[in-house]
Parts: sequence; C-alpha cells; structure tokens
Amino acid sequence: MFGAALLLAWAWDACFGEPRNALHPVAWLGWVLATIGRWLRRCTPRRAFIGGALAWLLIAAGLAVAATWLERELAAWPWWAAVPALALLLKPTFAWRMLRDEVAAIEAALGGGLEAARRRLARVVSRDTSALGADGIRETAIETLAENLSDSLVAPLFWYAVAGLPGAVVYRFANTADAMWGYRGEWEWAGKWAARADDVLSWLPARITAVLLHPSLRMAQWRMLRDESRLTPSPNGGWPMGAMALRLGVRLGKPGVYTLNAQARAPQSADVAVALRCAAVGAWTAVGVAALARSF
Repeated sequence: MFGAALLLAWAWDACFGEPRNALHPVAWLGWVLATIGRWLRRCTPRRAFIGGALAWLLIAAGLAVAATWLERELAAWPWWAAVPALALLLKPTFAWRMLRDEVAAIEAALGGGLEAARRRLARVVSRDTSALGADGIRETAIETLAENLSDSLVAPLFWYAVAGLPGAVVYRFANTADAMWGYRGEWEWAGKWAARADDVLSWLPARITAVLLHPSLRMAQWRMLRDESRLTPSPNGGWPMGAMALRLGVRLGKPGVYTLNAQARAPQSADVAVALRCAAVGAWTAVGVAALARSF
C-alpha cells in the first residue's frame, strides 16, 4: 500500500502539480508560522529562542501524532480506498513539477530580456536579483534546482521511506519553518532551533541528492565535491549544488558569498537543459527507491 501510494502521489504531481494555496497544507502551516513569528520577533533573545524551540516541538509533535493516527486508520481500509487516500495526504509533502517548471520558465524568460528573467527568478529565491546578468540568473536557477531537489523531493521521500507519512510530514514542516524563520538578523534567535533542526533532518538527504546528481565511483571526484561543499555557509546546500556544478562543468555561486567550481565557465542555455535532465533522472530514481523501500 505505501509504495503504491507514493507512485500515485508522484503521478498526481506530474499531472496537476501543486494545489492552490487555499487547499495546500503547507500554505496553512505557513500562516501558522507567520502568526507565531510576529510574536517571537518582538521577544528578547532568550524568550525568542525558547519560544521558537517550544513552538517547533509542539507543532512537530502534533503533526507526527496526527499523521501516525491517519496512517494507522488507513491501514484498516481496503487497498483501493487506502492507496488514493494516503496519496492525497502524501502529495503536499513533496514537489517536483513546480520546481522543474519554474526553472524552465526562468530560462524561457531570458528570451524576453533580463528584467523579465529577474522577476521570474525572484519568485523562487530570496536573494536580490535586481543586478544579476544572464550568467548570474542561470547560475542561481541551476543552484535553486539542485538545492530544492534535495529539500522539496529527496528529503521528504527519504523520511517517508524511513518513517512513513509522519516522517514526510514532519520533514516538510521542518523545512517550511526553516524557510520562514531560519535567518540571521531579527530572526537570529527565534529561528535558531528551526534552522538547526532542518540542518539535522536534511544532512543525509543532501548527500544522497549529490550522489543522484553526480554518480561517480572515482574517489578523486568525491574529494573534490567535499571540498566544494565546504565553501557554502550551509552544511547541506553545498552538496547538491556542488554536485551539479561538477556534473555540468560550470561555475555556480552567490555574489560575495561563495563560488563553486570557480575555474569553470559560466553556464549557458544548454546547461540549464542538461541540469533539468539530470535532476529529472535523480527525481525518478529517488521515487523508485523510496517506493521499493516502502513496499517491503
């Protein structure tokens, strides 16, 4: 049942993509986190940290309990009803079609000029895109594809394979909380627990994603990837991004922060197409492995 539900959820994603925000549980989580966050940011550092940690733990525990109960209830249903119901619950925990389409749309927007591409890129990244040229836009788009392949697909599928629906649901919450709270500045203390929790839960999936994007049996390649991954501030993001940079033979980076595969050329339009194909192979592989793991 569990493997079949994942395959059905994957087919749903391929056909329909993401539901509207009004129907999307992740959007509901975002509203809850935003409401709590407005209060946390007004607290002293100590209260902000404690409040952020307690809020994260309570929400995560509530989601885990609810998902466990639902999964157990569905196990008693006939398979023809349980599989689509579980697929319906699982689908919001991952996203592939939206990621693929957004990255492809950024490259297509470059045909209409830099300003159109910058606006399109700003839909999927938090960094300032106003000064990026064509090279910087493509670098950022490819980085987004690689990093979010881990966060939006491989990691929730990994935790689904390990812990079923509760694992996928808690991971999606953790990643959403990090995306909303895990910043420095005014969020430094309120979001510290959320940021560290996401780092822990994403640690192994990020490295699995690197393997999917850059499969190699050569030890020298892995040493190179390890060295590249250490250049980014994130303990995890550098792995899939570095793997993609090395796989394509291009330079990727964030101005003033890091540069991966620094001696390589800037990515071109054809590299974005290759990156999308590499990510698609990795996505299909991840789904297949997770479905097999949940079938036994």
